[in-house]
Amino acid sequence: MPLYRDFSDDQATILLWKYSEDEDFNLEFLLEKENFDKVKDYHPTKLKETLLVRKILKSVLPDYKILYDGRIPYLFPNDYEISVTHSFPFAALAISKNKVGIDIEPFNQKILRIQHKFLHEEESSFIEKEKEVAYLTVIWSLKESLYKIHHSNYWSLKKHYEVKPFSLDFPFDIQCRVHDDNVSDLYKARVEFFENYCFTIVD
Repeated sequence: MPLYRDFSDDQATILLWKYSEDEDFNLEFLLEKENFDKVKDYHPTKLKETLLVRKILKSVLPDYKILYDGRIPYLFPNDYEISVTHSFPFAALAISKNKVGIDIEPFNQKILRIQHKFLHEEESSFIEKEKEVAYLTVIWSLKESLYKIHHSNYWSLKKHYEVKPFSLDFPFDIQCRVHDDNVSDLYKARVEFFENYCFTIVD
């Protein structure tokens, strides 16, 4: 079994799996017929990520499907909220009665070049310079998780998604906010680290 970590809590079932070549990834069995056309042009790696998420689902709710409203995945029957993330060889699925957002990101120096796209000036004030890549990656990932809960085509990660000050030494109960002129919703998040990745959970 490729189960790598179980991050479940009293709010959600959150499973992280790692791809294994000796696992059976039967497309006909794992993939919903409704999604065959959607994946026909997928890169082989992306297809493996997609099937890995389905293996996770079948281990928990074998009679359910993951379908899409545009690009947004949802569960059918629609009894639970879900969130999906993957970065090969990892994939994760969160299932909850409440809104939940998860994201996985590798630590990479390239994030230094795009920080201006998502980092607010106030967020830069608590970043420890010697750990800049780690902080930026976590902030990016937290905002991606927030977006999966509370998204709009008119919002930007820089202006409308806020991460309050936190320390990498204790990355739990992190305060996050989604806001515009009419909305201000506060969430709590946590971060988990493994290998060269960070995994963020907002619920």
